[in-house]
Amino acid sequence: MNSRRDYRGNRAALFDGIEEGGLRASSSYSSHEIDEHDNDRALDGLQDRVILLKRLSGDINEEVNSHNRILDHMGNDMDSSRGILSGTMDRFKMVLETKSSRRMATLVTSFVVLFLLIYYLIK
Repeated sequence: MNSRRDYRGNRAALFDGIEEGGLRASSSYSSHEIDEHDNDRALDGLQDRVILLKRLSGDINEEVNSHNRILDHMGNDMDSSRGILSGTMDRFKMVLETKSSRRMATLVTSFVVLFLLIYYLIK
């Protein structure tokens, strides 16, 4: 911010010698020296901006890479969970497909419900 103020102040000082018709004869700077000085300041400003952008892009790159690693890990976890759940569902379907297993499941469920009912009545 301070360099910007210096730039404005120096710019005003540089252009104090300019009149409508051109440079005053008492001006100590030539137009080439003024242009070189402005170019050097502009170059320094651009260099600072480039350094800032490189730093920001590096931070963004690190953030993107870490999010990609997290998403890959989450995807692998979801795939393994899907495989476990699929195997469990296949076993559950196999148990319920046989007629005797259905009777057994009905009998076990009835006992559990009866046990819970008696437990709540006694309590």
